[in-house]
Amino acid sequence: MCYFESIQGKTVEVGRAHFETETTRFTILDAPGHKSYVPNMISGASQADIGVLVISARKGEFETGYERGGQTREHVLLAKTLGVSKLVVVINKMDESTVGWSKERYDEIEGKMVPFLKSSGYNVKKDVHFLPISGLLGTNMKTRMDKSNCSWWSGPCLFEVLDCIQVPLRDPKGPVRMPIIDKYKDMGTVVMGKIESGTISEGDNMLVMPNKANVKVISVHCDEDRVRSAAPGENVRVKLSGIEEDDITAGFVLSSIKNPVSAISEFRAQLQILELLDNAIFTAGYKAVLHIHSVVEECEIVELIEEIDLKRRKEGDIKKKKSKRKPLFVKNGAVVVCRVQVILETSSVNCSDTIWIHRSGIKV
Repeated sequence: MCYFESIQGKTVEVGRAHFETETTRFTILDAPGHKSYVPNMISGASQADIGVLVISARKGEFETGYERGGQTREHVLLAKTLGVSKLVVVINKMDESTVGWSKERYDEIEGKMVPFLKSSGYNVKKDVHFLPISGLLGTNMKTRMDKSNCSWWSGPCLFEVLDCIQVPLRDPKGPVRMPIIDKYKDMGTVVMGKIESGTISEGDNMLVMPNKANVKVISVHCDEDRVRSAAPGENVRVKLSGIEEDDITAGFVLSSIKNPVSAISEFRAQLQILELLDNAIFTAGYKAVLHIHSVVEECEIVELIEEIDLKRRKEGDIKKKKSKRKPLFVKNGAVVVCRVQVILETSSVNCSDTIWIHRSGIKV
């Protein structure tokens, strides 16, 4: 397991490891928790099917992360925005002397988290699991809790929860789509990423987009094992011929030749405005940083097309005609359809916020 940490002991980049249960093989992506390394956290979360939110039960530590602007809140919003629909909330350090496996403390944390998770868009009953653990001692992780440690918990352990979660199905016969998150040189050019669609096999001819470079797959590795082919959902390392390492950038996509991914510089999107810095208004000309999978690019809002009334949509009032007048600006909490243009050339623009994108939409 490879962790990249600073002198202060904080995770800086996304660490990788893997483990297996009796039925499933898992890849761990250890994302940074510190606010200074949020872009790296985004890179890790964008590859995940399941999020494991680790919360400290120690007095004061949960409160610090949960208060407005805390990292617990930000990570939940990031995870949901990046398409991580399944969440396991593990309340850690339950063995700590100030906690002592207290059911009251566990219930207090769960009681505060549930309303926030609901407001963030999670279906708590269907998509969120809570459980107490001790990471230091390994309690309630691989095997169920001993009643002598915690008499009130009769639920599953962490591995059991992970095994029972149904992840979204992907098409192994679809066009190949693998966003490249990293690359390096090792007797050839090796790219890393998660296969979102299609199957990659040794000997396949493919394209690296958007530079349309023709490449051939020399080998495929899942974790540390060399395999003949890899299906959707796998985090892989793929050795390529026909391209140099310097010609690849994080955010490029390994793609099928017959059905390559499109390369665009402008698109229409539906945005939900979560929070604007310094009480700014969101209008045409607004500049931000765009995150899609492993792509990080500056962008500009070109045009606001329509503001959507979520209350009217929930009430089923779809007969009412849409307003012909385009909004000039929107504020926090608004949902708006707009055109976004990627700023391809590097400039000295001061970007004021960040946009994260996943398959079902975009949020600021």
